Amino acid sequence: MNENYLISVEQFNRQSLEDLFNLAKDIKQNPSKYHDALSGKVIATLFYEPSTRTRLSFESAIARLGASNISTENAREFSSASKGETLEDTIRIIAGYSDAIVMRHYEDDSSEKAVKVSNVPIINAGAGKKEHPTQAILDVFTICEKFGTADNISILLGGDLKYGRTSHSLIKMLSLYKNVKLYGLSKPAFALPQEYIDFIHQNGMTYQAFTSFDEVPKDVNVIYHTRIQAERFEGDFGREEFIITQKVLDTFSKDTILLHPLPRCEEILPEVDNDPRAMYFVQAHNGIPTRMALLLKLLGE
Repeated sequence: MNENYLISVEQFNRQSLEDLFNLAKDIKQNPSKYHDALSGKVIATLFYEPSTRTRLSFESAIARLGASNISTENAREFSSASKGETLEDTIRIIAGYSDAIVMRHYEDDSSEKAVKVSNVPIINAGAGKKEHPTQAILDVFTICEKFGTADNISILLGGDLKYGRTSHSLIKMLSLYKNVKLYGLSKPAFALPQEYIDFIHQNGMTYQAFTSFDEVPKDVNVIYHTRIQAERFEGDFGREEFIITQKVLDTFSKDTILLHPLPRCEEILPEVDNDPRAMYFVQAHNGIPTRMALLLKLLGE
């Protein structure tokens, strides 16, 4: 990642991603070493869509690095966007108030628009249904913490594979690793789009779609389950079909881990939370060191 912004996981190569992970590991092990690393910097968090984990972990990362934060929680309603101001004009203004902008937006191409007019780093914290690169960073970091690497990994992608930007970014980031096997499990209406299936095959990975948990290999390394992105389409999607209960999880290997970008609805039952294979809360907490590392890479001396 040579640019001074992050809008897509495709900006990474294997070495730059591993450099980021090594920094995140050091932050986890020696947090006090970084307390004043960005002292004097001002970072804006500009969120046009609701967020708990991404927004608050970025703001926590900013505070832990000694920087200051300026923020609006719902920019779609509580910024001048409600008066008709364009995204480009908003970015031009906030770039003059801050040293970097962390942005979540409902438009797929919002990050590209922001980068074109900003003179400070832009970090894509979720753009429509397209990408969520910092989520992919913490997802792969969690996988590598558990298994040592994401080489030779097998992953079941479950839930909403059509609108789920977290799955889309994860697929792209996994292309940096060797011998990756991907499986899909979703309703037909939420199947993985062909462009991502093509990307998988073009980048040396394999993909197979299933219609039930019974068909999935029981020694799969990772189950990456997601909720239906109801806010991205109109109509009733019906009841979730693929629900992970303790009984379902127990059909898989004792070494299989269960991840979820959260928030969850009914696709993972709370009865699974205390199973050591359920690592979605560890995964969420890894957002702090990985986002601290990213901010340091973009803003550190």
